[in-house]
Amino acid sequence: MFQNVGVVGAGQMGSGIAQVFAAKGVPVVLVDAKDEFVARGRKTIEGSLARIVKKGALTQDDADKTLARVTGSTRYEDFAACDLVVEAITENEPVKRECFAQLDAVTGPTAILASNTSSISITTLGAVTKRPKLVIGMHFMNPVPVMQLVEVIRGQETSDETTAKVLSAVEFLGKTPAEARDFPGFVSNRVLMPMINEAVYCLMEGVAARDAIDTVMKLGMNHPMGPLALADLIGLDTCLSILNVLHDGFGDPKYRPCPLLKRMVAAGLLGRKSGRGFYDYSSGTPK
Repeated sequence: MFQNVGVVGAGQMGSGIAQVFAAKGVPVVLVDAKDEFVARGRKTIEGSLARIVKKGALTQDDADKTLARVTGSTRYEDFAACDLVVEAITENEPVKRECFAQLDAVTGPTAILASNTSSISITTLGAVTKRPKLVIGMHFMNPVPVMQLVEVIRGQETSDETTAKVLSAVEFLGKTPAEARDFPGFVSNRVLMPMINEAVYCLMEGVAARDAIDTVMKLGMNHPMGPLALADLIGLDTCLSILNVLHDGFGDPKYRPCPLLKRMVAAGLLGRKSGRGFYDYSSGTPK
């Protein structure tokens, strides 16, 4: 098992990844661009742990110990002792490539570099490093502390040893790994995003109202959440980025992002993260 883990990005996904490793006794370095982002990430972890304590699934002492294992920083250099670093920043290929180049420069030569990307090529990220055999995808699901699945993606050069170590780490976290090959969107978002996109088309074209669309998928298809509510949870900007990766990567018009989705992102209506998306979250509950 990894002895020291680093996480780049203290947002919803990064803080969740840091939490699940820390909960298993692993020291974690959580890095973001600004101190305020790091502080917000630690606050997110603290809130998540408090909810688990309230449910009786964790003692307050264990929650305090978990949080104490997470060290915040704004310096990539603090990853020097980490044997695994998981990148969980914005779903933007040039930004991720720059991140991996920096990680390659500051971490030890045997450290594994993983990406939580939901759609971007692992091979492309590995190519900017001197260790493509040690670069792999670890796509956690949101919310990380709750969701069971981790999609593990091998790049063109990812070694069998790297893959075995990461699969073992996922199981150590109490989660279930599912291997996928390095195609745009992998499995999860290659299937999910066209469904969300089609739901947005249904709304734009007046096939049904928002609530009806979500109700059909919840009650008719036994989904726990409707596709429009799920898009709000994921972030409409993230959905659009993934659809663009699929559209560009396959060149297939079936992945063309819905114009309504593009307009909403342009307007800053990003879902839960901005307070409004297909639903209004300003009062704390969807409306």
